[in-house]
Amino acid sequence: MQFADSLHLATRAITAQRLRSFLTLLGIAVGIAAVILLTSIGEGIHRFVLGEFTQFGTNVIAVTPGKTRTGGAPSGLPSSARPLSLDDARALERLPNVVAVTPNVRGNAELSANGRTRRTLVSGVNASLPTIYKSTLQSGRFLPDEDESSARAFVVLGPKVKEELFGTANALGQRLRIGGLQFRVIGVLAPKGQFLGIDLDDTVFIPAARAQELFNREGLDEINIAAAEGVPSASVAAAIRERMIARHGREDFTIITQEEMLKTLSNILDVLTMAVGALGGISLLVGGVGIVTIMTIAVTERTSEIGLLVALGARRHTVLTLFLGEAVALSALGGLLGLLLGIGLAQLIHLAAPSLPVHTPLNFVLLAEAVAVVIGLAAGVLPARRAAGLDPVEALRAE
Repeated sequence: MQFADSLHLATRAITAQRLRSFLTLLGIAVGIAAVILLTSIGEGIHRFVLGEFTQFGTNVIAVTPGKTRTGGAPSGLPSSARPLSLDDARALERLPNVVAVTPNVRGNAELSANGRTRRTLVSGVNASLPTIYKSTLQSGRFLPDEDESSARAFVVLGPKVKEELFGTANALGQRLRIGGLQFRVIGVLAPKGQFLGIDLDDTVFIPAARAQELFNREGLDEINIAAAEGVPSASVAAAIRERMIARHGREDFTIITQEEMLKTLSNILDVLTMAVGALGGISLLVGGVGIVTIMTIAVTERTSEIGLLVALGARRHTVLTLFLGEAVALSALGGLLGLLLGIGLAQLIHLAAPSLPVHTPLNFVLLAEAVAVVIGLAAGVLPARRAAGLDPVEALRAE
């Protein structure tokens, strides 16, 4: 049988029962739409979370006190680990491929200025912080590059703190009390937004030595390092480890590279995306069962037609291919309909809730359509084999 004839027979069989064919491919369409919708949301969240991390650059390395195997934000609680010092930070500045280094001392303190009082996060850093974390200034300047031991009592405000304390008035040059110490405002940072639930704009920055005095601490919470672009973070981390061991005598610290953190986070998010996609795939199994059912009914209804084809000389594999082609065509059409539904629903959700990130990669689209075709092929095998195995004489008597 020629390919054109096979295509004509398959098309006629599908269009002869339009409603039944539509309901069959609708089962596949719903499954594909569910997979596309869920994976689009999962991939959108994946990109959003990684974007939140990479807004600070991708070459940041953190050194924290104490040897651990897991990373995270320092709790601020007292630790028995040997503390990091300002001298440690200065020593790391001289390493090759290190662009900038800042000590970091964090704490919560009460701020008073312009007759207003509020409590917020205070970070003790140095002049290199904007270079490391890609921060920009809205007005004024950042902390000057001066010796930490004699650093002047300057403060740089986050935009939310500035708005809360000074409103629309110019904050530059104003006096600000943090705890029991007086500071002078020299700059206001540009808005940075939320980062994993933390308001980056609700923060003030003072010299690290002043923060140690304010919170009565000897050590640092961490040291942040920016490596040169294009240089593997692992090689810079190895040099940092060697220098710190030489200073401390042993490895009593933890080095966390942003590259490692992003890789781990990406792997976790990939698993979550596949998991939600697999949940949507359950609908595809239902669609596959629908194709098996419909094709089995079709074989029963068309028994005499099959007998006539075999009696006229059609080979068994021709009948097999004919019924498999019908099953694949139904599933492929259902897949295309599902793609349109899934992508359309994803975009509608994004329009209705712009804060919810949605992204549909091309490889997901191609994979979903391929899965639909494979399901149709698998679902059509048993009915097609049954059709090909019919005895022509008995089939012709079926009428």
